[in-house]
Amino acid sequence: MGIAMADIREWRGQAVLDEKGHRIGTLESVYVETSTDEPFFATVTIGMVTKRRLAFVPLAGAVAGPAYLRVAYPRYKVKQAPSIGTDDVLPATDEPGVFGYYELPYATGAGGERRLARR
Repeated sequence: MGIAMADIREWRGQAVLDEKGHRIGTLESVYVETSTDEPFFATVTIGMVTKRRLAFVPLAGAVAGPAYLRVAYPRYKVKQAPSIGTDDVLPATDEPGVFGYYELPYATGAGGERRLARR
């Protein structure tokens, strides 16, 4: 069962946990697939207060709890994932690298449209 867009927004600012329940960081935003408008990736705020960044993690297999979102990946994998600055948006040219890091297939839309959009 997928996580509804309206629901996922309610978890912004909540803890993101890895598959074993270890805290990774805080949910910052959601990226949806442009073709379906379904949540596909989340960005997690990680790092020290003076050097924060947003790491990408797929939402497939994620489970929402009362005050957390548990993703299906280990903490070390998410912390090493492609990331952007806290005020940045993922450039279209970086999308293939995010998908590739998690060994997910990547293809643009039929007209070359980007695959992800921030919500």
